[in-house]
Amino acid sequence: MRTKHCGLEMEFSWAIGQEYRSLLLSLLFLSTWKAGSGQVRYSVPEEAKHGTFVGRIAQDLGLELAELVPRLFRVASKGRGDLLEVNLQNGILFVNSRIDREELCGRSAECSIHLEVIVDRPLQVFHVEVEVKDINDNPPVFPGTQKNLFMAESRPLDSRFPLEGASDADIGANALLTYTLSPSEYFSLEKPSYEERVKRLGLVLRKPLDREEAPEIFLVLTASDGGKPELTGTVQLLVKVLDANDNAPVFDRTLYEVKLQENVPNGTLVIKLNASDLDEGLNGNITYSFSTDILPNVKSKFYIDPITGEIMVKGYIDFEESKSYEILVEGIDKGQPPLSGHCTVMVEVGDTNDNVPVMEFKSLSLPIREDAPVGTVIALISVSDLDSSVNGQVTCTLSPSVPFRLVSTFKNYYSLVLDSALDRESVANYEVGVTARDGGSPSLSATASVSVEVSDVNDNTPAFAQPEYTVLVKENNPPGCHIFTVSARDADAQDNALVSYSLVERRVGERALSSYVSVHAESGKVYALQPLDHEELELLQFQVSARDAGVPPLGSNVTLQVFVLDENDNAPALLLPGPGGGAGAPSQRVARSMGAGHVVTKVRAVDADSGYNAWLSYELQPAASGAHSPFRVGLYTGEISTTRALDEADAPRQRLLVLVKDHGEPALTATATVLLSLEDSGQAPKASSRASTGAAGAEAALVDVNVYLIIAICAVSSLLVLTLLLYTALRCSAPPSEGACGPGKPTLVCSSAVGSWSYSQQRRQRVCSGEGPPKADLMAFSPSVPDSGDREDQQPATEDCLSKSPRAEQ
Repeated sequence: MRTKHCGLEMEFSWAIGQEYRSLLLSLLFLSTWKAGSGQVRYSVPEEAKHGTFVGRIAQDLGLELAELVPRLFRVASKGRGDLLEVNLQNGILFVNSRIDREELCGRSAECSIHLEVIVDRPLQVFHVEVEVKDINDNPPVFPGTQKNLFMAESRPLDSRFPLEGASDADIGANALLTYTLSPSEYFSLEKPSYEERVKRLGLVLRKPLDREEAPEIFLVLTASDGGKPELTGTVQLLVKVLDANDNAPVFDRTLYEVKLQENVPNGTLVIKLNASDLDEGLNGNITYSFSTDILPNVKSKFYIDPITGEIMVKGYIDFEESKSYEILVEGIDKGQPPLSGHCTVMVEVGDTNDNVPVMEFKSLSLPIREDAPVGTVIALISVSDLDSSVNGQVTCTLSPSVPFRLVSTFKNYYSLVLDSALDRESVANYEVGVTARDGGSPSLSATASVSVEVSDVNDNTPAFAQPEYTVLVKENNPPGCHIFTVSARDADAQDNALVSYSLVERRVGERALSSYVSVHAESGKVYALQPLDHEELELLQFQVSARDAGVPPLGSNVTLQVFVLDENDNAPALLLPGPGGGAGAPSQRVARSMGAGHVVTKVRAVDADSGYNAWLSYELQPAASGAHSPFRVGLYTGEISTTRALDEADAPRQRLLVLVKDHGEPALTATATVLLSLEDSGQAPKASSRASTGAAGAEAALVDVNVYLIIAICAVSSLLVLTLLLYTALRCSAPPSEGACGPGKPTLVCSSAVGSWSYSQQRRQRVCSGEGPPKADLMAFSPSVPDSGDREDQQPATEDCLSKSPRAEQ
């Protein structure tokens, strides 16, 4: 049977009005998102040429052009390379390299490039979204250039034969495909109802097939997109008409929906399909297989048993790789010719929490100054999780006990900021641990740490171990000798802790302090520049300043009290009797009538040293002739007295040598020569300096020896009373006021019947400390009063004659 071919052209359009309106509303929502998101958004068409203007990014971010370079203006795009760049001269964002929307986002309805704009001083980050607009640069593409279809001539009219449609990498209107079929009297292009979830093309048989008349039918299927200009793609359809087998296999349903969790093991059963064939024998024996039009990634993930129809997993199922799989299955009988039935299995992949959050430190401002204000941004952190829903919701926390906190600045972006004041001297470095944890169950977490170094500022003054030091230095030291070392510690670091020392200059009497001592600027060693003299300067008090090298420098002072210790460098000095202490050996007239123990004269001496070095003792040297002298001298008083009653046998002129010796190491001595003239009673001596003039006249008139004795006793008693009065007057009278560095007064010597004391010779400069009254010591050395016998054999004792001036305690 031959039939005339009629020219019939049929068109099929996917431009569904309801879906198209939804797409327009979505685009309108994206265009207005800028006002509510706090971002700067631009748009640029894909495939734009190099240098294409995108936007004035510096102006839109509120940045001045002059500050772009000083503030290190930079743009970062995660995983996008250098598609966009900014001209730092005019602040314009432009296209730097080819932008292919399909390469960036695939079939996603939204495609944008997220830019992070970072500037320093202060550290700021801005988020910019650049939407890549789709252009119609991809034509529709069929799975192959030719498809063979096998149809039995017995197939009834309106039989449907499914076809694999074309795909377009573009989106929106550019991907809305319409199909046309070349004119054919046998077939028309089927238009599926809008309610069907899987919209597939199909050929509908409109005229019975006759293998004898037309064993093969050639058709051309053309797909056109909705872009301007329109692009097309074609596939050749070869229909081969077969004889025999009247019934094709039929599946229970044309569409199966299955949910499958990701990461399931290989061999997991997805679904078991079942198809039936009304034929018998080999014509009803069905073999299952994947359609030849199935995508390669489906073949790599799934396997179908040709006998049972079970679909099983054979590859790794990853939700992040693909959220769903469309499996096209054919059931083919073994008739001649074989007939086939078709169905579609939609596999929805369920997400499991199998991806650990990923953290990335975008920018670090280290080290941070210890005086940085609270709120200073230290680092920018971005987090991401490939999972979806709660499994991809990430929260970040900090390790405890650190003076920092995290501030969420944008979706999945955090700033590490300073939360409390820093002190480098307490903690110089912080190991800050950041933990990112997702909301899955069980949750997964990742930890990253950053070392935050705290830089030093000069906020600590040099500190001495104590505010005052006492230094003991022997007098007569060699010039330039080291007497002490001061040391101050600065808790800061580097130059801020570099301490230098100097004297706090002042006057010491008529001279500058720097003429006495110096301090080494680096080591803090204190040197005496000249020999010190205890008799001139007992105490030298001054301050040493310690100053660091910070900006501005900080400093502190310490007080040094240098006590000059006495050395035995002064020999005893004799005080000659008579007005003005004239020169020559002392001479004294002595009556032969004096009995034993009578004091005839006294040797007076003083030592310019102090303490034991000024404690004097007196010894009577034996005569050169070896004769025994009738006189003796008090060990500590210097009084010369008779040891027995004088007689006519004693030489009329007695020459006594008295050795005066101090107690220093080694001891220094002086020798006094005393001349005594022995006279008879008729030639009794006139009153001495210690007797009154009236007593001397009475003594000359008396001739009786007993009267002489009485007068002598009275004279001694009077001398004792005068000595006690003089001692009391000295104790009760205040010392005369004088400058700390003024000249001293002459030495004062007091004597009594039980001993003698000497006031140490006043120095030209006693104590030079720059503050307080002068300090002077009055030492008295007296032997114990003997009951009988020689007083020279008694151990000396020490007592204070005057109260000492207070000294600074060590």
